[in-house]
Amino acid sequence: MKSFYYGEDTTQDELFKLIEELNKRDDIHGILLQSPVPEHLDIYEAFKTIDYRKDVDGFSPVNIGRLTLNRQTFISCTAHGIIKLLKEYNIELSGANVVILGRSNIVGKPLAQCLLNEDSTVTICHSKTRNIEKITKNADILISAVGKPKFVTKDMVKENAVVIDVGINRIEGKLVGDVDFENVREITSHITPVPGGVRTNDSCNANL
Repeated sequence: MKSFYYGEDTTQDELFKLIEELNKRDDIHGILLQSPVPEHLDIYEAFKTIDYRKDVDGFSPVNIGRLTLNRQTFISCTAHGIIKLLKEYNIELSGANVVILGRSNIVGKPLAQCLLNEDSTVTICHSKTRNIEKITKNADILISAVGKPKFVTKDMVKENAVVIDVGINRIEGKLVGDVDFENVREITSHITPVPGGVRTNDSCNANL
């Protein structure tokens, strides 16, 4: 694996030049642009510049379109990991009522499309959603990626639901998720912990 480090004063042209060079190199098979980038850089234009055949994050417009059309493509790491996790534990996705908390381009949106491709019925909730508790209470599978510690409480979860916690939050040096794990686990059929779950060590490893 080759890494390229640039400072906060990197220009858009310098970033694009590096990406174009990597696009052309036969010894480079995948390109991952670490985010966030400095505010003066346009990360979406950078994603467009990456050759979609090397876009291992699945963030280029081409790969996003291919995912929407349910074609073979690179898929956002966390979203893909969650689907693999659910399948590994034989969680039925076809026809399942799935509620996703969070609409980020990295997790929420690609995950919703992945689940639609698996024939799930998908609802995305976000900061403007009204009556979130009523919506989450009907979820067969509840996935939280909002970045708010212990946001999901026991009264928001249906009995025997599957709960996937994607949250990574730090409170007084301790890593916690979006879900009030100790209380919610009492009523779920499956639940992922934080740490040690979907994003173990901030990666894409998954355990249930």
